[in-house]
Amino acid sequence: MVVNGKYFDYIRKVQEKNNVPVPTSNQPLSNQGKFGEILEEKISQNSEIKFSKHAELRLHMRNINISPVQKQKIAEAVNKASEKGIKDSLVLMDNVALIVNVKNRTVITAVSSNELKDNVFTNIDGAVFA
Repeated sequence: MVVNGKYFDYIRKVQEKNNVPVPTSNQPLSNQGKFGEILEEKISQNSEIKFSKHAELRLHMRNINISPVQKQKIAEAVNKASEKGIKDSLVLMDNVALIVNVKNRTVITAVSSNELKDNVFTNIDGAVFA
């Protein structure tokens, strides 16, 4: 066996004695393709928007339905907020205001347009219109 340009015959003898398969070439292992699949899966999971239990409750109580198209708009707004370094953002979209934790990509709460008047939003460091 050659390691760093030096021949190590002793390593080969130990491998053969212990029935350890001796690599003959630098061929990729058969399961190497799975890394790319796992990476793509993790990236797609990170692009999804999650809703906290509190946000789900507020959406239900206020009869706000979020469509897949609106979820995509929220995701794009979160991406913009992330690019600007925003940590907690107010996302205004289709007569709905959402407070979103940008790092975790999680909607924290939701307010309908009927309740926006006289409302004060605190603990945010940016706003995005989607």
